[in-house]
Amino acid sequence: MPSKSPAQVLIEKADKKANSSTGWFSSANTKFEEAGDLYQQAANAFKMEKLFKEAGDAHSREAECREKCSENNEAAQAWWNAAKAYKRISPELAIQALAQTITHLTKDGRFRQAADREKEIGQIYLTEVSDLRKACESFERAAEWYSQEDATATANACYKDAADLHADLDEFPQAIARYEQVANGSLASPLTKYSVKEYWLRSSLCALASQDPVTAKRNLQKYSALDTTFSSTREAKFVNVLIDSVEAGDQEAFTAAVYEYDQVTKLDNWKTNILLKIKKGIQEEPGLT
Repeated sequence: MPSKSPAQVLIEKADKKANSSTGWFSSANTKFEEAGDLYQQAANAFKMEKLFKEAGDAHSREAECREKCSENNEAAQAWWNAAKAYKRISPELAIQALAQTITHLTKDGRFRQAADREKEIGQIYLTEVSDLRKACESFERAAEWYSQEDATATANACYKDAADLHADLDEFPQAIARYEQVANGSLASPLTKYSVKEYWLRSSLCALASQDPVTAKRNLQKYSALDTTFSSTREAKFVNVLIDSVEAGDQEAFTAAVYEYDQVTKLDNWKTNILLKIKKGIQEEPGLT
């Protein structure tokens, strides 16, 4: 019969401790504290063996013991440790454990940490699960919590990620609103002012993707009024040429403008995708003959 691994021995000890009846001299609290410590040791032993599902399960049981002793901080940490182990093998289990972590953190008013974990959930939905809708919701929730804690730059980064996802989901008005929000927040500081033209470019592309050159034009005027240097930027000039070619239904002029812009400033995937959506819109314009 193969001998038990150190981790298995610890799990059995932890289970036994958690299920034991409390004696005359020990309280239920003590029992669960000790069981929690044993589950934690077992989890670490499983990690040594690269058994991440078992490690996550052990941390989850540790977390439940911490909850029974009302050790909120320790429970939050245990759920987070569970999430980190689960991340190696199951995005769904990692998300569940992170959600538990967030419950404890918000209960304790630790919104900055809750935002970090919510952002982590957003990343998992985006990269592992490919659920853009849920990723977008997580980024927006994280951003709100960051804002609440005055972590403005981090909040803006999350709002910007959410805006990109709204656009990917063809929710252009929501995307425009988020880009403008981030741009307005960035105008105030000399450190972030340089990034404003990027947000306004994205917002303008969203207006064109929703086949609304009128709004794109109006927004461009609004942005130029907010920052007088904007109209002379490559971004603003690019948008102007795009608006003209969309209004003229001229695909060739559109393609030429995109090509020329890309020669100097490489287009990222997001811009490439949205420019393709705009171009398709030009194709679908009925002829005026």
